Amino acid sequence: MTRSQPRSRPQLDAVSKAIVEQLQQDGRRSYAAIGKVVGLSEAAVRQRVQRLTDAGIMQVVAVTDPMELGFARQAMVGVRVTGAIEPVADAIAALDEVDYVVVTAGSYDVLAEVVAETDEHLLEIVSDRIRSIPGVLTTETFMYLHLRKQTYSWGVR
Repeated sequence: MTRSQPRSRPQLDAVSKAIVEQLQQDGRRSYAAIGKVVGLSEAAVRQRVQRLTDAGIMQVVAVTDPMELGFARQAMVGVRVTGAIEPVADAIAALDEVDYVVVTAGSYDVLAEVVAETDEHLLEIVSDRIRSIPGVLTTETFMYLHLRKQTYSWGVR
């Protein structure tokens, strides 16, 4: 795929959308329970879920609170890049402590969410690892003081 070719979005029928919505409400919901809501058998729901995950349309994962797991610091790091943005974004994404990377338009070329155990750990990630990536021009770190909302239930269109 080249940049000039738009990526085709998979088309989901109403039943697949309903399955996704059921799993967004509760990722542990049984296939049998979902089947009752959407009008399919347990096996048919299992097959649809497998197709949706194999196609990369969705993931079913446990979302944790990093603070409750001993990670005392979360921060968003804004990165300004010189040259090609994608290699820098890919290098940042490869860091274990980074859980979210997006290429942006605006003041920063890349935004990366970092989860660290301590202030010193965050400093090492930003100062020694992110800033040493070829093409990184500047960084700005935004420390999270309190997470007020995090949701993954935006539904499907």
